[in-house]
Amino acid sequence: MTDKPAILVTGGAGYIGAHACRALDAAGYQPIVYDNLSTGHSSFVRGPLVVGNLIDKANLARTFTQHQIVAVMHFAAASLVGESMSDPQKYYINNVAGTLSLLEAMHDAGCRRIVFSSTGAVYGNADSKALPEDYACAPINTYGATKWMIERMLADYRNAYGFGAFCLRYFNASGADTSGGIGELRDNETHLIPRAMMALQGHLADFAVFGDDYDTPDGTAIRDYIHVADLAAAHLAALKLLLQGHAGGAFNLGTGTGYSVREILNAIADETGHAVPHVIKPRRPGDPAYLVADVSAARKVLNFVPAYSDLATIIRTAWAWHQQAHPRKAA
Repeated sequence: MTDKPAILVTGGAGYIGAHACRALDAAGYQPIVYDNLSTGHSSFVRGPLVVGNLIDKANLARTFTQHQIVAVMHFAAASLVGESMSDPQKYYINNVAGTLSLLEAMHDAGCRRIVFSSTGAVYGNADSKALPEDYACAPINTYGATKWMIERMLADYRNAYGFGAFCLRYFNASGADTSGGIGELRDNETHLIPRAMMALQGHLADFAVFGDDYDTPDGTAIRDYIHVADLAAAHLAALKLLLQGHAGGAFNLGTGTGYSVREILNAIADETGHAVPHVIKPRRPGDPAYLVADVSAARKVLNFVPAYSDLATIIRTAWAWHQQAHPRKAA
C-alpha cells in the first residue's frame, strides 16, 4: 500500500485516461486504473489495473475499499458519434447506467470528488462564435446526449450529497505523448488526424472527408483541437481544486481557435511532405458545422493555458507516434 493519495481512473487504459494517469503519477498521486479493456490497452496502464465494468457494483465497492480511493477521474465511455446514432442502447447502458453505478459506489464509499470527461458535443449545433459554458446545451447525437445527462446527474449529486464535481467539456482531443510512449490506438479509429495519418501510411484505404458543403469558409467542418497532454494537465488542476474543497462546475477545454478539415489535412501534408489521399462523402448524421470553445472560464478558474495545443505540435507528436512501426499492430 502506497502513501500516495489514490485516484480511481475509469478508462485509464484508453487514450486520454492513460495520459491523465501519467500526469497523476508525475504529480505524486497513485492512479488506480479501472477499465474493461474493451477499447483500452493494458500496455498503456500506469499503476495498478482493476479489470471490470462500471455496472459491476461489487467490483467497484471492493476497489474503493481496497485502494482507499480519495477521488475519481471518470473517462470510461462509449464515444463514437456515428455508432451512438445507430446503437443508442449501448450508449445509454455504458455511459449513463455505468456512471450511475459509479456514483452509487462513490456515495457508499464516502468518496465525493469526481472529475468527469465531458464533451463539446453537449452543445449540439452552434453558431460561428466560440461557445461559453452558459450556451444552451442541446446535443444532436446520442453520445452528446448521454454526456449531458451525466452532467445533470452530477449537478444533482452535488446539490443533494455534497459532491465536488468538475465536468470538463473538451473538444477534439488530439496529438500524442511528447515522449512518444502512448497515443491514439483504436481498433475502430474515427478521429480525423489519426485516420489521415493511417491513410498516408497505407493502412487505410477508405479515408474520407465527410461533407464539403457546410456553411464554412471552405465547406468542411470546423473544430477546436486540444492536445491530449493539455487535457491531462487540466484534469490534474481540477482534481487539486476538488481536494482543496472546490465544488467544481462545467468548463470548456479547447484553444478557442477552430480549424477546418481541409486546414488539418494541409497541416499534415506540411509536416509529412505528402498530400493525404481522400475522397469526399456526404455529411454524417449528428455532425455540426462548427464547434469551437470559449476557454476564458477555464483559464480563470483552472489556470488553464494550453502548452502543446498549437497545430504544429499536435501534428508533429501524432505523426511521431504513428511512425513507431505502425502502433496499431501492437498488442
